Amino acid sequence: MTKNALVEVQHLKQYFPIKGGIWERTVNHVKAVDDVSFTIYEGETLSIVGESGCGKSTTGRAILRLDEPTAGEIRFQDLDILKLNKHDLRMLRKDMQVIFQDPFASLNPRQTVRQILNEALTIQQVVPKEQRSARIEELLAHVGLRPDHADRYPHEFSGGQRQRIGIARTLAVNPKLIVCDEAVSALDVSIQAQVLNLLKKLQAQYKLTYLFISHDLGVVRHISDRVMVMYLGKIVEIGDKKSLFENPQHPYTKALLSAIPRPEQKDKRERIILKGDIPSPIDPPEGCRFSTRCPFVTEACKQADPALRAISEDHQVACHLVNI
Repeated sequence: MTKNALVEVQHLKQYFPIKGGIWERTVNHVKAVDDVSFTIYEGETLSIVGESGCGKSTTGRAILRLDEPTAGEIRFQDLDILKLNKHDLRMLRKDMQVIFQDPFASLNPRQTVRQILNEALTIQQVVPKEQRSARIEELLAHVGLRPDHADRYPHEFSGGQRQRIGIARTLAVNPKLIVCDEAVSALDVSIQAQVLNLLKKLQAQYKLTYLFISHDLGVVRHISDRVMVMYLGKIVEIGDKKSLFENPQHPYTKALLSAIPRPEQKDKRERIILKGDIPSPIDPPEGCRFSTRCPFVTEACKQADPALRAISEDHQVACHLVNI
């Protein structure tokens, strides 16, 4: 089956300047994302996982141009996003949407749900004015809310309901790509499952593509088609879900997977405890960035940064210790 690329990211860098001195000159940079390349295919869910500070959310924001990338190329259906002016970028917004982590902070507390959804429909002119009320009720029904919820304010809803409102707002403009930035991490476990099942149902119904950002590998395993593991601004492993979860190759990926609770006795893995702290993205280590915490580190790891290499058709890893 041929895969059609929706988003292609090449050599993306996102550096944030550090100012210092009397004149507030740039004295250094935080290398949040440092030369990453990957593809998101139509209709799939690509998940990005890693510890806090690894660059996963920054990568999502760069793709949406919520932050202006320092360098690299981002193509959306062969359109170079980084070369678009403000008007063209605004027109593209309806194809690329985001679901934020905090469902309360991302909703205007002074607007009713109807006003929130109507604002999206009005700005992007998705439907004629006389059809907007019916469209709002339709959107609420799709995410499991009632028509009378439209005239309530965000504070009148639970966390799970507020996230459903955020999903409805995202769907209002008929997007092709949705960046889910820790979309369920602020919810109770039982509500997480409901929202994840809703996202999967909507994906099938609207043929959506997800970039799913999370630190919870249990959630990622439930929703993903492919998984990308990041560490300190770099991709260390990327592959289809089955291959990555059952046959992880990078020591960092193995450590992350060993931390997943496994109540079944037959499926228990030995817990891998990583020593030390994550190095600073201001001054990352020479060579492999995981070398300061890797239990299998060699001299080669400290000298050269490993490139992503294919170990199978849809599985790549950046590690000197992996034999191709």
